[in-house]
Amino acid sequence: MVAISAVLVLALTGFAWRSVDNLIANIDRIGGLGLGGERDGAVDILLVGVDSRTDAHGNPLTNAERAMLHAGDEVGTNTDTIVLIRVPNDGRSATAISIPRDSYVDVGGQGKAKINSAYGSTKEAERAELLADGKSEAEAERESTKAGRQALIKSVATLTGITVDHYAEVSLLGFVLLTDSVGGVEVCLNQAVDEPMSGADFPAGRQRLDGQEALSFVRQRHDLERGDIDRIVRQQVFMAQLVGQLLNAKTLANPGKLSEISEAVGRTVVLDDDWDVLAFLQQLKDLSGGKVEFETIPVSDLNSMTSAGESVVKVDPKTVQRFVAGLVGEEKKEEEDTAPKIDTSTVTVNVLNAGGATGLAGKVSTALTGKGFREGTVGNYTDGSVSSSRVLAADADDPKAAAVAQALGGLTVVADKTVSADTVSVVLASDYSGPGSAAAGMFDLDATSSATATPIPPAPPIDAGQNGPKCVN
Repeated sequence: MVAISAVLVLALTGFAWRSVDNLIANIDRIGGLGLGGERDGAVDILLVGVDSRTDAHGNPLTNAERAMLHAGDEVGTNTDTIVLIRVPNDGRSATAISIPRDSYVDVGGQGKAKINSAYGSTKEAERAELLADGKSEAEAERESTKAGRQALIKSVATLTGITVDHYAEVSLLGFVLLTDSVGGVEVCLNQAVDEPMSGADFPAGRQRLDGQEALSFVRQRHDLERGDIDRIVRQQVFMAQLVGQLLNAKTLANPGKLSEISEAVGRTVVLDDDWDVLAFLQQLKDLSGGKVEFETIPVSDLNSMTSAGESVVKVDPKTVQRFVAGLVGEEKKEEEDTAPKIDTSTVTVNVLNAGGATGLAGKVSTALTGKGFREGTVGNYTDGSVSSSRVLAADADDPKAAAVAQALGGLTVVADKTVSADTVSVVLASDYSGPGSAAAGMFDLDATSSATATPIPPAPPIDAGQNGPKCVN
């Protein structure tokens, strides 16, 4: 629902040297996110677009701004634009990797869920708990927002295999203000569109959009052949064109434009507090538009369904990690090299069936003993219903639990204080398709593919150095 162009201007252009200190001083900073610290020879930035009813400093939007954004009165935080940007230390190139918002992934504490729910659902659960513990509204909002950001960072890292070094967040309002501050951005459509849910009503061909129009352009997904994938392509061509304009034109030599950009970024962008932005911008002084590329992770099925009937985008983490590693020029280690170093004979595993497949717990327990684990309790799960399979342990970071989770195809580990420290429990829901299941040996994912499912290969990259906007659906 939002693009992250404001952050891209900050992170991918060497602009505003005369006023960058003022710009940086106005940006809201956050700490304690558990970031990576650039240990792998490159800077990996998680850029997040949030559908928020406040600005970066927590101030409510005006009625006019809310009306302009068509934001409505719904309370919540959706992260509907998620992009991982990789910048090698020489600063001469950048790769922005888009992640579809409905990607069905491991979310800490939730099991399998859409990746755009990681931030908001974690935040709301944490907020309710803090308020129940007597925290003030302000304290609960601050601490729960940090928990939501941490959950999203961890989910992206788990999916892509990349440790996030820095975090940047921009709101709907930031997208609109930045677009207007540069005098609008050119786009090109293959066909005319009129889609009322997003407000997208544009003729075919090349045209320049102001901020409000651009928001409708990047939000549309209905009436598009590939739904969210085509929407991501729109976001990418828009961001590429914006970055190209700023890198190749004299926009940033205009003090008036510079002031508008600074105001837009200062009001709507949040960054982690360990990021030395000035030093990072200096790294990028040789960056050109043609060296800024936009990619999308590979998708297995755009129209998948969970056992609960929820529409999701199916992705295979191993395929995604190989793809991302290839983009950033890294060698992906073999699975056995990255497996937890655990003596499986010392790990007792209880296997509990929470789904409807008769005998599944016994079959999975047998599969685990075949891998050297010790058999524990085998039976039915009686502590309520669960929608996704998971591994339970007293500590979510327990290496024994990680070894069991990996042996079963990469299940999510969830902390459960009722589990003794010397055992691990596996809860099998109807989505389970790992070793011991009827689906074992098939494509190992925790959602049911549609009858016509075909993998969606990554599209050719879009770069910010082309002549004029790329025409899209």
